[in-house]
Amino acid sequence: MNTKLSGAGPLGQTIIKRDEASLSPSYKREYALVIDQAQGSEVWDADGRRYIDFMAGVAVLNVGHRHPVVVEKVKEQMERFWHICLSDFYYPNAVELAEKLQEIAPMDQTLVYFGNTGTEAVEAAIKLAMYATGRPKFIGFMGAFHGRTLGSLSFTASKAVQRANYLEGVNVHHVPFPNPYRPLLAGHREDNYGDIVINYIENEIFRTFLSPSDVAAVLIEPIQGEGGYVVPAPGFFQRLRQLCDQHGILLIVDEIQSGIARTGKWWAVEHEEIEPDIICFAKSIGSGMPIGGIIARSELMTWGPGAHGSTFGGNPLAAAAAIATLKVIEEEGLMEQATESGQFILDALAEMQVRHPSIGDIRGRGLMIGLELVKDKQTKERAPELRSQIIQQAFESGLLLLSCGTNSIRFTPALNISQSLVNEGLQIFEAVLTDAERELL
Repeated sequence: MNTKLSGAGPLGQTIIKRDEASLSPSYKREYALVIDQAQGSEVWDADGRRYIDFMAGVAVLNVGHRHPVVVEKVKEQMERFWHICLSDFYYPNAVELAEKLQEIAPMDQTLVYFGNTGTEAVEAAIKLAMYATGRPKFIGFMGAFHGRTLGSLSFTASKAVQRANYLEGVNVHHVPFPNPYRPLLAGHREDNYGDIVINYIENEIFRTFLSPSDVAAVLIEPIQGEGGYVVPAPGFFQRLRQLCDQHGILLIVDEIQSGIARTGKWWAVEHEEIEPDIICFAKSIGSGMPIGGIIARSELMTWGPGAHGSTFGGNPLAAAAAIATLKVIEEEGLMEQATESGQFILDALAEMQVRHPSIGDIRGRGLMIGLELVKDKQTKERAPELRSQIIQQAFESGLLLLSCGTNSIRFTPALNISQSLVNEGLQIFEAVLTDAERELL
């Protein structure tokens, strides 16, 4: 059988073959899921097979599939109107959503710009940083993912294939992310790697390669997503904020995957107890409706009419979905539930780690959890083949997972996933992990 069809039923196989004949081969598919319907944290494919969803549409569906409050608000808006260009006219729910984002922003005195996607949010942040500072250069991080349009792609550094054959659009210098499990710089201890990365920027990069007076901004994920769900070393963000302040450099945080309560707070950067200058948001804020944008300090948003815009950014239907999503998170206590469910999963994985030789590292906050698979816990040799087999076998056993990094698996179910589904999903995961270890280790 064509490996792309593995695990799909007869109807699913037919649809996949039609897909291959009609859609761009640039779409990367994890496995042969052909979705037909979904509700909450459960999915059914075209052949009627049921799955537990531990991926939530790549951390997009924070309140689950088709939450009734979100569905109702989108229907209400659809009955009124579903498009008008925010760059040219006004409408109430764009204002309401912006006001709510100002309320939950981790810094005071902000303004909001709306686009459609995460990569557009990053592009807007890049442009605003250059506009506000008059500086041409940036610092990004190895392992980062910020999107695939040319500006954001200049920062993306998680997979070589994503950058192959493209010219860089922005002048970006990449430095190591403060990953305490896989440090790239010498002299580290478990408790000081964040300081080592900052010292490297200050004492090496700024001394020999890059003048800080040319740097408009640092762009960073509070928790690296596609790079492996890496939580930064303790104390790193405080030093980074100080470094930026010292040199007049803006701090942009990419909360596209980590924001909107996924880590148990509205924004993952809140765990670091610092304030950024610009936040990029997208993905989960619209519960699957396409919306993204930036929240920036008001003093930075000095660009005038026409300097930046979007035909569909902040679309009325997407704005309605976003307002409803934020309401559900607050009224149903989903930040608290994300913290509790996340800790339960972290504890369960830690118990598995004792029994399984391939579990090298477990990290995360709330329901943004990564598990890194290795061939040997001492050498930390990566185990990408094992990771791929586990994800495929989990799919065939009724559990939907996604990869991240070279050899890691992410656990990002909806924030309101039930305890019974968490338990069922973890049982499936350990069963396929056991089988895969037996075969490949």
